[in-house]
Amino acid sequence: MELYYAAGNSIVERLRERGFSVFLDLKLHDIPNTVASAVRSVASMGASLLTLHASGGEKMMRAAAEAAASVPDAPRLLAVTVLTSMDSAGLRAIGVCGDGNTLSGGAGEQSFAETQVLRLAQLARTAGIDGLVCSAEEVPAIRKMLGSTPLLVVPGIRPAASEAADQSRIATPADAIARGASMLVVGRPITRAPDPRNAAAAILKEIAAAG
Repeated sequence: MELYYAAGNSIVERLRERGFSVFLDLKLHDIPNTVASAVRSVASMGASLLTLHASGGEKMMRAAAEAAASVPDAPRLLAVTVLTSMDSAGLRAIGVCGDGNTLSGGAGEQSFAETQVLRLAQLARTAGIDGLVCSAEEVPAIRKMLGSTPLLVVPGIRPAASEAADQSRIATPADAIARGASMLVVGRPITRAPDPRNAAAAILKEIAAAG
């Protein structure tokens, strides 16, 4: 998102010209018509993946899915469930609470956030969204509920000994892969490392070993 706001569509074009696949993490969240129009606009840029917030609701997500289906070479859509910076206290602070927020057999705070993720995951699948963005903590439960088909993209990745910073629900690369993640989103452990190249290589090595 930071790079796209700074450079605009040109950065997507440049990356595509160099042979890269592009994950456009714009987290769209607006009324159904606006989000559908945004999906159609993005489709022409050649991005492979595009995010939108599942909290926008089923109508918004369904409009996005229908827009993607109507355009050739549209990106696969990923619904962001609960941001990895959020914990149960943060969810309650914005009014996400009420009946049904405790999983059967769950344990307190962690299961509260997980239940919200599962609720949004089911809503996204009903709306025809291709995959989900969630923390590693929720991946096993989503796999149990939805099976192996959905693409599960996991942010909040922190190699061992890395600082959590503003993230609340984190995992190491190996742990996320072991739990069933399809792809990992790794930002600051690479971009703020003293040697980003070596940091990226170490993470890739850990992912390969876990696979």
